[in-house]
Amino acid sequence: MNGKADGGVHWSFWLIGAVALIWNVMGAANFFVQMNPEMLEAYRESERAVIQSRPAWATGAFAIAVFGGVLGSLLLLLRKSVAIYVFVASLVGVIVTMVHTLSAGINFGPGEILGIIVMPIVVAVFWIWYSKYTASKGWIN
Repeated sequence: MNGKADGGVHWSFWLIGAVALIWNVMGAANFFVQMNPEMLEAYRESERAVIQSRPAWATGAFAIAVFGGVLGSLLLLLRKSVAIYVFVASLVGVIVTMVHTLSAGINFGPGEILGIIVMPIVVAVFWIWYSKYTASKGWIN
């Protein structure tokens, strides 16, 4: 048994694709929460300071990051190689958003640096790598 499902795609493709979609939908939900001033009360003070000082260009980059991630995940699950380029656009959005976050003058703790800054970048890079990997396997075209 080779672990492949219908169409020659390994079962892990569907699992990782589903995780990508869930991760990015959570990011999109977070975007909507951050646009709601009442919902911001649940955030830590450092997070609220970054969000409330965010200029329009950083908000736009955040939108590209999360909605690009959702679209990239859907395209990946539809086995379309254009997902690679959409994930690249999402990564650019993440990086631009993080530029603002780091320039906001907030002293972040180690956990915040890992969770707010490092993890989104690492995950966005992983989605690009994985979509390229699936293209090399012929799972997306």
